[in-house]
Amino acid sequence: MSTESDTSFPDQSHNAEGGVAAVDRAFSILAAFQIDQESLTLAELARRTGLYKSTILRLIASLEKAGFVRRLADGSYSIGPEPLRLSQLYQASFRLRDVIHPLLEAITEESGETSSFYVLENGSRVVLFRVEPKRAVRVSVLEGSRFPLHSGASGKILLAFSRQVDSTLVGLRERFWASSFGERDPETTAVSVPVFSIGQELKGALTLSGPSDRLLREHIQHAASILLRNAVIATSALGRNNVELREALKKLNP
Repeated sequence: MSTESDTSFPDQSHNAEGGVAAVDRAFSILAAFQIDQESLTLAELARRTGLYKSTILRLIASLEKAGFVRRLADGSYSIGPEPLRLSQLYQASFRLRDVIHPLLEAITEESGETSSFYVLENGSRVVLFRVEPKRAVRVSVLEGSRFPLHSGASGKILLAFSRQVDSTLVGLRERFWASSFGERDPETTAVSVPVFSIGQELKGALTLSGPSDRLLREHIQHAASILLRNAVIATSALGRNNVELREALKKLNP
C-alpha cells in the first residue's frame, strides 16, 4: 500500500499566511471583547468572530484554563486575569514607565488636564500610560484602551512619524505637534507630540486632553509647549538626540 497519499493534502492546522489556525481563532475570540461591554454571550461571540458556537466552546475551554477568559454565573464570558499579568510584562519590557510616568504626572499637575502616552500597535493607537487630574470633569480612558489611528491628535503623531509616512501629515513632521477637536469624542480636545528613542525610532505620542469647553483653541500652543518640553526630556532619557524637538519648542516660544 502506498503512503504517498498521506502528504497529498495541505496541513489544515496552519492557515495560508502562516501560523496555526486554532490559535488565530482563539485570538479572534479575545479580540471580540471591548471595554464598553464587560461580558459577552456565546451567541454574541459567534456573531463577532464568525465562528461556530461549537468551535468557540472548544477554544474557550482552553482560554479559560489558561486564565484568559472566565465564565460568569449567568453563562456569559468575560476577560480573565492573565491578560493583566501580560500587560504588566509588556509595560515593563519597554522600560518606559520610569521615564514616562513622572513626566505625565508633571504635565497633569501643570495643566490640570489628563495626560497620556500612546504607542502604535497593530494598526491602532494604544494607551500605555495615563494620569488623570483631581477634578470632577475630566477625560477618562483606561490604560490599554485601543483606538483608531485616523482620529485624534495622538493618532496623527503616530502616523506622521511612522515608517510609512502619510503625505497629508507632512506639516506635522515639521512642527512636531498635532491637535484635534472632537474627532474621537465630540466633547474632547487633545494635543500630542512625538517621543523618540535611540536609533531614530518613534517610541510613542505624549498627549494632553481635556473637555473642549475648558481646553480651548487659544490654549493649544501653550499645551503643545508643555508637551514638547517634556518630550525633550523623555527623548534624551531614552538615548536619542533631542535637537529637533528643542527647535520645535523654540518656535512655539521664540
